[in-house]
Amino acid sequence: MPFSSLQKSPHILQTDSWGKFKSLYGWEPVRLACESDSVLVLFKQLPLGYSIAYVPKGSLGKHWKQCLSKIETECKRRKAVFLQIEPDIDEPFDAMLLDGQFPGFIKDEETIQPRGTILIDINADEDAILAAMKQKTRYNIRLAERKGVKVELSDDLEDFYAQMQVTSGRDGFAVHAFSYYKKAFELFEPKGECALLRASFEGQSLAYLMLFMYGERAWYFYGASNDEHRNLMPTYLLQWEAMRYAKSKGATLYDMWGIPDASEEELEAQFTQRSDGLWGVYRFKRGFGGEVKRSAPAYVKVFKPLLYKAYLWLKKRRGGGDNASL
Repeated sequence: MPFSSLQKSPHILQTDSWGKFKSLYGWEPVRLACESDSVLVLFKQLPLGYSIAYVPKGSLGKHWKQCLSKIETECKRRKAVFLQIEPDIDEPFDAMLLDGQFPGFIKDEETIQPRGTILIDINADEDAILAAMKQKTRYNIRLAERKGVKVELSDDLEDFYAQMQVTSGRDGFAVHAFSYYKKAFELFEPKGECALLRASFEGQSLAYLMLFMYGERAWYFYGASNDEHRNLMPTYLLQWEAMRYAKSKGATLYDMWGIPDASEEELEAQFTQRSDGLWGVYRFKRGFGGEVKRSAPAYVKVFKPLLYKAYLWLKKRRGGGDNASL
């Protein structure tokens, strides 16, 4: 299979834990096996027995053609209006070769999950990881340590959520309901697939980071901080300790998850002037080193063209996605 060599260990959005989690929010997870490979497909029920199908971060393994055939058969059985697949592949890749793995599909540059990210190799020793960071980021990490900021594991989800709301108001992004984060933590943490880290100063919590882990990969999905003692740079030390924690659990790749969907040249040219959307977090995330990566586009197969047009019209009118994203 042309893309099997590009695959990392499976993405956490392809795990049974994620399927179970999304089942709490209107999605039915279906695991389809194809020889040594498997794929998680999420179905959402629509009126009159129809559905939509979504494969988040699907791995194009050795038996992908068999997997795709099984996915399409299941979609037809469940009267899917369309199937959307977002491959777990990062640029650079041969676009024509990738397109060839999705016969009859439409390529969509707008994905549900963010396409831009920064991947950090944490397989190196700690000195090498630090050396790859921006000088200012290293300085802020050491400043937080010198000033007495502490980072430890926590299960205080209520305080985490209170700080999420502060962060949302300050930086202008939406947050899920408290129950969303609570259920995610309760599902993933007992399996060793999630950890909540807290940064504090003299016993006062300043910031939180919810880390997800699976196999050799770790993801920074959710972060929160209040407005107290920001001069102590707690979020910098918190991010560094999250990397160290993930490394101690066997992760070799740390995914910063979510930066503007732009080339690295554009990002570097504009980040000092922009703070809208994900631009504000890029300013912070870029300091930790790593490689800017852009994932493959989405591939959509339409089974019911008229209903698909109606779905797109409704989606545009509501101004949002379909609740599959993080």
